[in-house]
This record gives sequence, C-alpha cells and structure tokens, in this order.
Amino acid sequence: MYSDEYLIPEWRSAPKKAIREGVGEGLLRIGAEHKDVIVLTADLAGSTKVRAFAQEHPERFFDTGVAEQNMAGVGAGLAFEGYVPYMASYATFSPGRNWEQIRVSIVLSQANVKIIGSHSGVSSGKNGPSHQGTEDIALMRVLPRMVVLCPTDANQCVEAIEAAYYHDGPVYIRTCRPDTPNFTKPGKLEIGKAYKYREGKDLTILACGIQVWDSLMVAEELVKQAVEDHQIVGGLGGAIAELLSEKLPTRLKRIGIQDRFGLSGEWGEVYQQVGLDRASLKKAVIDYLHE
Repeated sequence: MYSDEYLIPEWRSAPKKAIREGVGEGLLRIGAEHKDVIVLTADLAGSTKVRAFAQEHPERFFDTGVAEQNMAGVGAGLAFEGYVPYMASYATFSPGRNWEQIRVSIVLSQANVKIIGSHSGVSSGKNGPSHQGTEDIALMRVLPRMVVLCPTDANQCVEAIEAAYYHDGPVYIRTCRPDTPNFTKPGKLEIGKAYKYREGKDLTILACGIQVWDSLMVAEELVKQAVEDHQIVGGLGGAIAELLSEKLPTRLKRIGIQDRFGLSGEWGEVYQQVGLDRASLKKAVIDYLHE
C-alpha cells in the first residue's frame, strides 16, 4: 500500500526536475524572509543552482573562487558574526577537498554553517570520477553532531534548505545533477525522521536521495535492502548496519558502489556500469535470495 501522506496523487507520472534545482528555490524562499542568510560558492554558482540567489541578493553572495578551504573558513567567520551562511560546491570538492577545515573551523566550533554538496554520486555522469562525490556521506556523518540530509527530489531539497536554516548547527545537504521524478508532497520534511512511502509485510528497503524512486518502483522484488549512489562503505548502508547490529541484529544486503570509482558517460550508462540501474537492483536481490 502506497502512502497518500507523502506522495503526490500523480506520483507515478511525476514531472522530472533535478534535485539541485531545489537549492535555488529554497535559498530564494528563506533569503527573502531572513536577512541573515548569506550564500558562498567556489566558482560554481551555475552548477550548484545558487546563481538565482546571487542575482536577487548580490550584497549577500560571495564567490571565493576555486578555494574550498578558504570558503569553509569564511563561512565559519560569517557564522560567528551572526549570519547563517550556505556554502555550495561539488561534493567531491566540499567536503572532499576541505574536510579538515569543515572539521575544525565549522564542526569542532559548532559554527552555524550549512554545506551544500552538489553533483553527488556517479549521477553526475560525464563529469567523470574526479567530479563524482561517492564518499561524501561517509565523510560527513562521521563528524560529531553533523546533520546529513539527502533529499529524494527537488521538493524535498527546497525543504532541506529551509529545515537547515532552523537547525542550530552544521548541516550537510547532498544534491544531484540529473532530472528525476519530483514525486513527494511538499511540507513534509522533518530532520531526523524516516519516511515510509510504501507499506508491506515481507520486505524492507532503505534508500536515500536519487535511489528512492527506483527503490519504490521495484519494492515488490526487494527484501531488506539499503540502496544508495555512494560507496557501500560508510554511507547509508553502513549507518543502517551499525544501528541494526545494536538494536535488532538481522541479515542485511548493501547495494551501492562496490569499492571503485565511477566513470565518464551518460548517467544512466554509468549507473549500469556500477550496478545501480533498476535491472541491476533486481538482479542483486534475486541473487541475494538464492544465496
């Protein structure tokens, strides 16, 4: 049974929209209401979708250039002056390149900085492995008191941007590049809450971000899975495994990127190569059931 509470009525035929588009929409929404919102980027205003904020509020937008470490320091300084900075770059660069500055200047000091990691996972396609952030969840969730948000679609991304503003402390928001179904109801996101989109008796699928749609599509064929566009080590699957081992030990299959980097190509083709397309998900489960 599918949830009417969290899915739009026409969810099966939902229009496609990139999750990252929600960044610009969310920032414009909170920026109009809250004058303490400041946006930073590292020479990627267009790709990360923060350009709309820059055009609307140029006095509250700063491009630090290709200097992600410096951007983290600037963000921390602005936070200590009472502002609420959002810093945006590709996930492979932030937190990939500036993790130490995030750890010390932002997290250790509990600076109220919001970090947007765009082009996460291999879904960035033709950008290739140097620009595909496949380790960012692991990097960020290991930091004490860091909130990690991985929106399912553009609607949730808007709400993640808003929710981050009202959370006092560091927040990491993971976004993706390709156009995917925008199928969730607005007004439902709550930090720390898991959402049940379909209820059944025999199987459990735990997914995040761009993988939720495909997981929903093949729900009847999957059993006790954790699906993500991320390395299977340290990501959502790792978090679920840690929790289950303490609270409810059970057999678990992690489906994600298997100890490798991505490659350059159309994102659907890359997904096939790394085993994250819908057909590969089905095959992984069938093999798992016959182990």
